[in-house]
Amino acid sequence: MPAPHDTTICYHMRMATRTTFTLEESLAEQARELGVNISAAARQGVASAVRAALAENDRAAYERDPEGTDAFWTEAEAWSSK
Repeated sequence: MPAPHDTTICYHMRMATRTTFTLEESLAEQARELGVNISAAARQGVASAVRAALAENDRAAYERDPEGTDAFWTEAEAWSSK
């Protein structure tokens, strides 16, 4: 058990915020019947949506400003062939 003044335990805690969302009654009932943890499922769904949005943003940024050739890397490749 860490000492009362030991703050290393805080590294394992995550800050959370409460939010409310609407779920169709039939879906909520099925979740309850099946023992689905709705909060955990919602967290997973939001995390998945955030990952997808980040990937889409990265893709869109690359399409707006694609990488070009870089003289440094051309030289670096030339060094490796010597």
